[in-house]
Amino acid sequence: MAKIKTFFQCQACGYVSPKWLGKCPDCGEWNTLVEEKKESRQGRRPSGRSEPQPLNTITSGKEKRTTTGIKELDRVLGGGVVAGSVILVGGDPGIGKSTVLMQAMAGLSKKYESALYVSGEESPEQIKMRAERLSIDSDRIILLAETSLEGIIDTASKLNPGVIVVDSIQTMYTEEIFSAPGSVGQVRECAARLMLFAKKSGIPVFIIGHVTKEGAIAGPRVLEHIVDTVLYFEGDRGHPYRILRTVKNRFGSTNEIGVFEMTDAGLSEIENPSELFLAERPLNVSGSTVIASIEGTRPLMVEIQALVSPTTFGMPRRTSIGVDFNRVNLLAAVLEKNAGLHLGGMDIFINVVGGLKIIEPAIDLGIVTTIASSLREIPIDPKVFMFGEVGLSGEIRAVAHAEQRIKEAAKIGFKKAVMSRTNQGRLKEFFGLEVFGVKDVEDALEATLGR
Repeated sequence: MAKIKTFFQCQACGYVSPKWLGKCPDCGEWNTLVEEKKESRQGRRPSGRSEPQPLNTITSGKEKRTTTGIKELDRVLGGGVVAGSVILVGGDPGIGKSTVLMQAMAGLSKKYESALYVSGEESPEQIKMRAERLSIDSDRIILLAETSLEGIIDTASKLNPGVIVVDSIQTMYTEEIFSAPGSVGQVRECAARLMLFAKKSGIPVFIIGHVTKEGAIAGPRVLEHIVDTVLYFEGDRGHPYRILRTVKNRFGSTNEIGVFEMTDAGLSEIENPSELFLAERPLNVSGSTVIASIEGTRPLMVEIQALVSPTTFGMPRRTSIGVDFNRVNLLAAVLEKNAGLHLGGMDIFINVVGGLKIIEPAIDLGIVTTIASSLREIPIDPKVFMFGEVGLSGEIRAVAHAEQRIKEAAKIGFKKAVMSRTNQGRLKEFFGLEVFGVKDVEDALEATLGR
């Protein structure tokens, strides 16, 4: 006989408590425990058990990938959509999640007999309006306005589409759980059921997920562990550029990015983002430096700007956009200790142009030199770029993929590269560039600023 079990579950981390608590003891969030109910059936035996097999008796199949027709999306997916994979796409409201998947459906529908677009937030008429704006009109794209997971799976089983898009997972619910759509239990159960359906049928499933104010997928972190690939849309609404970043990918590299531009006709691809990000770079001004970054397997030339000015308050301000705030404070301390720069009474503002967020340590050398350039009012040669990690004692450390960075810079027209001596010694080809190897911060400032 079925029993109804009542419990309280944290909507931030998934912690379960038998009674209500004001503060979650696991994640520390307040007023996040919500009452939920679950039906438990006694004597129910799980079905579909598999038998253990020796490793050498299992035949490995080659990954079958289908291209979407959008090169930047195929790049972040690792070359295309893998059959039976589950892909989670997250991002801020209005950033372009539904738009890019509708464009991907248009490309995939040319290779499959049908593609199913499930929406729990919009009516078919609203989706049709978006499709008309994107100039998409295909009889192979099937629209379904449904929020019941059982109804979605039944329809998909009958249609047998080539791909499924679920927009969004927070609006779906299963009848086996008595909690509201969007709760931790519903999100987790619906994602798990979709994953099982994708693996059994071989149909790839795209899931759109809302994000919280902190920028994480709404719901428990287990949602990201269930799926095969997690993609995040990044970008400022003040900029037309959108960055699609791979956070997790079981079928390709992580931290791969695709660059798009939001237009009236949808998202257009940016095939050479380095030239785009440097198109409006001011020349011969202080506080501007170009660094060579690697995002996944793609080299990017990015401009970093710094503004250093005397503070008008008792406590100097430190602000960074696109780079880690604590990293900027650390590098400012290295400059004071090892290069003799007096930054204790200075406000420091750091910005990565174009709305990019860079987390790799190769950006350290660019931050150090652009701060010194702004402080001393000495411009850096616009034909110079740099990369390297800065240690706490002021040493410049080597980073990976040096030749890829140099090759990308040479294509754009840079003439001089500044890097660690270790990287310089490992280079097999210079691509016509003048390469300077530096051992510490003082050497780097001498090579870029001349003093």
